[in-house]
Amino acid sequence: MDDSAAMAAACADGAAPVLRAPSLVRRMACWLYEGMLLFGVYFFATALFSLFAPARSNDALHGLLQLFLFIVCGIYFVWFWSKGQTLAMKTWRVRITDTQGRPVGQVRAFVRYVLSWVWVLPPLALMGVARLSLAELGVLLVGWVWVWALLARFHPQRQFWHDHLAGTRLIDATAPANSVPPAPEATKPS
Repeated sequence: MDDSAAMAAACADGAAPVLRAPSLVRRMACWLYEGMLLFGVYFFATALFSLFAPARSNDALHGLLQLFLFIVCGIYFVWFWSKGQTLAMKTWRVRITDTQGRPVGQVRAFVRYVLSWVWVLPPLALMGVARLSLAELGVLLVGWVWVWALLARFHPQRQFWHDHLAGTRLIDATAPANSVPPAPEATKPS
């Protein structure tokens, strides 16, 4: 039985497992690694899109590509989050659960995906309004990500606020406190 199944079994039995959040540094390292993995996902999705798109470039085609990448990215995250971990989360030993420690369903994973766009949408929206250069956008994006990440320090369980709104949690998948103790063995009659 893996950790998420053990935690779900404990919740079903009425025992509440301790859900300790991974350190902010580890969550941000996982976030950066996830970005590197998404580069590959985006590369192959863009290649697939270009096979079916006309050769000339225009604004409508660019918008369709962005929508396609949003959908592909959503499928990637919803699929893996509903399984408990993405590849980056496995590497950094981070697991996603609901607030009770149970596995996340696809609907909740989708809600988390939509809410997680708060990491990048405010700087991107400001770029469109203020006509920022790419360098200015980069500085604004990095600054916003760090502010958003540091806001987790104000959450009672040190969770990101989009996780709080989605009813999900990131937990330390290596912590012994997160694993449910094995059931006591039945004593054999003498």
